[in-house]
Amino acid sequence: MEKIEGEEKERKKERLTPEEIERIETEKRLKDWIPKTKLGKKVKEGKIKDIGEILKKEKILEPEIVESLLNLKSDLLFIGQAKGKFGGGKRRAWRQTQKKTKEGNIPTFSCMVVVGNGDGYVGIGYGRAKETLPARAKALRNAKLNIIKVERGCGSFDCLCQEKHSIPLKTQGKCSSSRIILFPAPQGTGLVAGDEVKKILRLAGIKDIYSKTFGQTKTTFNLAKATINALKKLKHY
Repeated sequence: MEKIEGEEKERKKERLTPEEIERIETEKRLKDWIPKTKLGKKVKEGKIKDIGEILKKEKILEPEIVESLLNLKSDLLFIGQAKGKFGGGKRRAWRQTQKKTKEGNIPTFSCMVVVGNGDGYVGIGYGRAKETLPARAKALRNAKLNIIKVERGCGSFDCLCQEKHSIPLKTQGKCSSSRIILFPAPQGTGLVAGDEVKKILRLAGIKDIYSKTFGQTKTTFNLAKATINALKKLKHY
């Protein structure tokens, strides 16, 4: 009887979409969560319900705090490249490196994850492990711990709507040789940016924006960090 029930559960799980599976796993994790910090205990008890208050005063050390206060979505950034002739392989989410030892080559996988609620909160995280799934789990955890609030507005001179669909003013960010400048745009413009930058801006809740990049923009790792750096500067507005 137990085997039949187990098989039925597996079949139901196969029918679900990845987003639904992630949501079920998050609910289960939050149910079994035992907070270790004072902040975590307050959130678990329901004393703190606004993540904006936490980000102003304290540092988040438990990813469950973010999970319980925000309805997050996640996406993988393409930081790796598949093998191809003369380096012409397709971009992929996993970056593979190898270490030479006496026993042979030891492969390591790394990935970068972006999380956000589509309404002003976004974060990126990097994870590295000997297998792909643990690397993704580490990156997802780090992304939740690195969550930031993005100030949105309508700073374009072509638009006077006063809605939070773009950014309030021009901003720029830099990481290593990658540099990005973000400009406010009127409604209907869309996200005029690279594919990987679009993922970050979309999860941050920005709908219209212009961008300009400089330097080694093919290095997605640095370009993503530069984008987050530019969005961080908006909090001083």
